[in-house]
Amino acid sequence: MNLDEISAAARAKVEAVKTAAQAEEFRIEFLGSKGLLKQASDHLRTLEPVHKREFGSKLNSLKKEIEEQYKAATERIKHVATAADVTIDITEPGKISVDPYTPGSLHIINQTIDLLTELFSRMGFSVADGPELEDEFHNFEALNVPRHHPARDPLDNFYLQRPAAAAPFMLRSQTSSVQIRVMETRRPPIRIVAPGRVYRPDTVDATHSWMFHQLEGLVIDRGITMVDLKTCVDQFAKGFFGSDVQTRFRPSFFPFTEPSAEFDILFHYADGSSRWIELGGCGMVDPNVLAAVNLDSDIYTGFAFGLGVERVAMRRHGIEDIRAFYENDLRFNAQF
Repeated sequence: MNLDEISAAARAKVEAVKTAAQAEEFRIEFLGSKGLLKQASDHLRTLEPVHKREFGSKLNSLKKEIEEQYKAATERIKHVATAADVTIDITEPGKISVDPYTPGSLHIINQTIDLLTELFSRMGFSVADGPELEDEFHNFEALNVPRHHPARDPLDNFYLQRPAAAAPFMLRSQTSSVQIRVMETRRPPIRIVAPGRVYRPDTVDATHSWMFHQLEGLVIDRGITMVDLKTCVDQFAKGFFGSDVQTRFRPSFFPFTEPSAEFDILFHYADGSSRWIELGGCGMVDPNVLAAVNLDSDIYTGFAFGLGVERVAMRRHGIEDIRAFYENDLRFNAQF
């Protein structure tokens, strides 16, 4: 009888032992009353005295080895079973590690959105939202962006791959699409803000990202004028940045507003210098936009504005790089 073969077989089979039943089968095969070691012991009695000493010594070592393998296997199975049977009460407080437990908080982007929507709610605005996956009608056509406009270039948008005959879909490039969806389903007066993610294939740097957040505002009613828009933007700036801030409008152009403007805020720095910083765009809603949602521009007028959430958060908190918002660095997040 070859003891080396028994040893090799035991090592191979003990690795496959995963359950108590398999452990018992292993014990019976090798250590049982009719097992291989018992057969080897019986074989020992048949040997000549000159061979018994060597065979017996080797058999004793093998028996000890297999008993240790069996013991290790049963301990392993017992440990797995115990871990599986443990019932965890998730309502119990967690175990405190060496470092003290530190509760989390809302991300600075969410905090800024909450602050903005709360501020505008005090000015009579409600919050609206819409899908991030949009069609061209809501993202462009209803907003008076013609088919040949550079803003619709496939290189400047995230279009989805679709069958040739299917209507194009895209990740929205602006939250202005929510304005159209609101005007389709509500009649004036309308006074909403729409915060959300937007997507543009910009080169990522300190002030640009391919995904960022906007907050869009829309007011539609009888007799709305540019004075209402200027007052709204001025009140927002004072409420968000402080009562002493200065604002200004600069003439601009957007397909969905006429007249259009960029609005700036004068920021003062610790060294005594000051600089005008652009925060967003605004204007009176173009009559073509009202016509696209079946609103009579002879009866209703309105204004719209949009600002970058990251941009106002950076100005409010002195953040130099937009990439810091998305790097998930707890040292950054814990500051807010």
